[in-house]
Amino acid sequence: MFRTKKGKTNSGPKVTIEMEAGDLDKKIVQIQNYFAQTEDLMMQKLACSDQNCALIYLESLVQSASIQTLVIDALLESSPDDIEQKLTAVEVKKSSDLIQIGKYMLEGHCVIVTESDSTAIVIPVAKSQDRAIQEPKGEQIIKGAHDGFIESLSTNLYLLRTRMTNPKLKVKYLTLGRVTNTKVAMIYMAGFADPKVVAECEKRLSSIDLEYLYSTENIDEMLEEHPLSPFPQAIQTERPDRTVAYLMEGKISIFVDGNPVALILPITFFSFFQTPDDYNRRWIIGSFYRLLRLVSFLLAICLPAIYIATVSYHSEVLPIGILYSVKVALTYVPLPPILEALVMQIILELLKEAAIRLPSPISQTIGIVGGLVIGTAVVEAQLVSNTMIVVIGLTAIASFGNPVNEFGTSLRVLGFPMMIAASLFGFFGISIMLMLIFIHLCKIETLGIPYFAPFGPFQGKENFKDVLLRLPLWMVNKSSRKAEFGLIKQTIFGRWKRP
Repeated sequence: MFRTKKGKTNSGPKVTIEMEAGDLDKKIVQIQNYFAQTEDLMMQKLACSDQNCALIYLESLVQSASIQTLVIDALLESSPDDIEQKLTAVEVKKSSDLIQIGKYMLEGHCVIVTESDSTAIVIPVAKSQDRAIQEPKGEQIIKGAHDGFIESLSTNLYLLRTRMTNPKLKVKYLTLGRVTNTKVAMIYMAGFADPKVVAECEKRLSSIDLEYLYSTENIDEMLEEHPLSPFPQAIQTERPDRTVAYLMEGKISIFVDGNPVALILPITFFSFFQTPDDYNRRWIIGSFYRLLRLVSFLLAICLPAIYIATVSYHSEVLPIGILYSVKVALTYVPLPPILEALVMQIILELLKEAAIRLPSPISQTIGIVGGLVIGTAVVEAQLVSNTMIVVIGLTAIASFGNPVNEFGTSLRVLGFPMMIAASLFGFFGISIMLMLIFIHLCKIETLGIPYFAPFGPFQGKENFKDVLLRLPLWMVNKSSRKAEFGLIKQTIFGRWKRP
């Protein structure tokens, strides 16, 4: 007799298979109905000694050779009492829960159903189609390792484990997405990461309620505490060496299966100006380029606004020679400086977006020829001045110089309100906007960590090591690796209202 028992557990409804001898066909039908009669669900009946059994699996997810060597050959040689002992797979499980059996099959397992046993035997025979480990194109460096994460979660963990052979590296698995059932890994160093931050991060991950989890960006969007802030509140990286460095600083890394990206949090504002290149060359050179990136932050936000304020309100600050050249260039330009800047910034973003979407050979042509042709044409047509072309070009270079592409995009977006303020109030408008930006940076937090630490709030001179400058390793106090976690506010844990 065949019957299905339904119950309720903390994880949702539970369906168990309860069958007596001779119900093999009904067991098969129940599994087929669970998978909506999909045509890649394969079933093969076998004779195991004096009873019949069935081997069921999803053809698209399993390795055919492994099924033959690990399962079928063992079944043909086994008796009803020693089927599990004859199976040579690494891990053999048993389950009578139909939902759990379906989950195993969707992960690349095959199922053996027998007449005499009310439970099914589950064997891992998953197919592996991982791409080769390559250097990430978006985070290329001059010196250092040239490998990057791929879409396989197990391979990404392997890349971390080989760099950090330490038993304190801890991995916690979660399943997110009601429909996709995506596997997520939260990784941190026990003893380095603050337990309160780890507990809060795990709590927020567990509270995420999504039907579909496509990428790491979905988790980033659900975890950020200030969704209206123009600044990213987590770092996404494809570099294992960079991830290991953040783990050693007490940060948490989150991986989504099927995505070659690690999400790092909590982070501070100054984390976006650090790169593995800083530590793969002499400290003087690393410090110089880090300061250069900080200068580029101000240039990307303020340069077009400074030009607009200067030509509109404060032309007396320019030397007479430069002032003459600028005024002559603006004589026949019909557009006011604010419209000049806005039009050129929008054209720049369009060229950038087109270069990303097109195939590589065509995108290079669009970027070079399109930029030169459009830049030359608008100047010859006297729609834009030569000085504005120079200003917009320098602004683009400054924003592209940031190691994190998303942060550079945020800088270009912030340039628009800065230009509007400069066109209305001149240098005073720029000062007000900069003051608002820095107030905002001092106000926001990530997992209870001040975003603008160690400057806002001020945390003492010991916490400034390796922030603005890349100091020599022998000068950096080992105990300072958790310095930025010293001002965790208990109230922030109760204020976070999202998923």
